[in-house]
Amino acid sequence: MHQQFLLAIAGYNVWANSIAIEWLRQISDEQWQQVITSSFPSVRQTAVHIASAESVWIDFWHHVPDPVYLSTVFTGTKEELITIWEKASAGLKQFIENFAEEDYQRPVVFKWPGGGTVQMEFSQTCVHVFNHSTYHRGQLVNALRQVGFTGLCSTDMATYYRVRQA
Repeated sequence: MHQQFLLAIAGYNVWANSIAIEWLRQISDEQWQQVITSSFPSVRQTAVHIASAESVWIDFWHHVPDPVYLSTVFTGTKEELITIWEKASAGLKQFIENFAEEDYQRPVVFKWPGGGTVQMEFSQTCVHVFNHSTYHRGQLVNALRQVGFTGLCSTDMATYYRVRQA
């Protein structure tokens, strides 16, 4: 796997996250907390999950001895979560920019949320985290629709490439 590919999907992730974050800035506190029927019980919990996953992967890559899943401890405001998510999103891309391509097959050891230690190649963890974020941004769209938000737009990768070419 080449750095150019990973940087492309990291750039896409930053772009798509920025759109999702803008949606979050537009909803009320009531919509943020409203109980919904989905994989997560609210827009808030869905967003916390995405930000938590992106943050913890940076910790795994930096070999943090006891990484904390933000989703288990976060009690802050929407704006505080947005700041964390923006930092994590940019941090993923920055890490890849500074990571030697010859080390892409290096194993990354991490703790699975349900317990146990697992390892995958660095490049595989990159693809995983970006795929994970894309999956849950889709759930975020569903959650936002359930709370009455209508200002949605495409965050599809094809849209990203089209917008970049314009």
